[in-house]
Amino acid sequence: MKIIKSHILLSMVTVFTVTLFFSCDNNFKAVQNIGILDSGPLTIAENINSKYTDSGRLKSILQSPKMLNYSNREFAFYEFPEGINLILYDDDNQESNVVADYAIMYDETDLIDLQGNVVLATHNKDTLFAEQLYYDQIKEWLFTNTPVTFKMQDQLINGNGFDSNRNFSNAHVLEMTGHVYLNE
Repeated sequence: MKIIKSHILLSMVTVFTVTLFFSCDNNFKAVQNIGILDSGPLTIAENINSKYTDSGRLKSILQSPKMLNYSNREFAFYEFPEGINLILYDDDNQESNVVADYAIMYDETDLIDLQGNVVLATHNKDTLFAEQLYYDQIKEWLFTNTPVTFKMQDQLINGNGFDSNRNFSNAHVLEMTGHVYLNE
């Protein structure tokens, strides 16, 4: 009788253990995301000062009072809700500066979307004013298809778009809507 009770007890424990074993899933990703809201940022950073170098050469400096890290999303991005200051260095180490009220940097595409009162001041004192400007970090290219005003030393050009390389040696206002010579 003791052997039968012992055998029944052993069978029940085995069935219970096997049931527990097969009911468990590998939810490591779910465990990692405990406490992370899909709608909220993964991290929040303040007073950002990030320097980008390539082959030992400083290419750009990104500064912002606040950065929200959404790298927990399928299409990861970083948001700068309080604005951004982007300093770009050309091949001769000359500095140009881009400021905007708001920016988003997309991780997969290395594209920075600058929005709101965007002002780009080049090293040779040319200035671009736009409501939106994109910077492609891979191609080192600035562009927009929104209305712009581009002030060069003796000219003021209005248009609907802008394209330029990082050095501003190939800067173009697209679809010109106005052109004024300032020293006439």
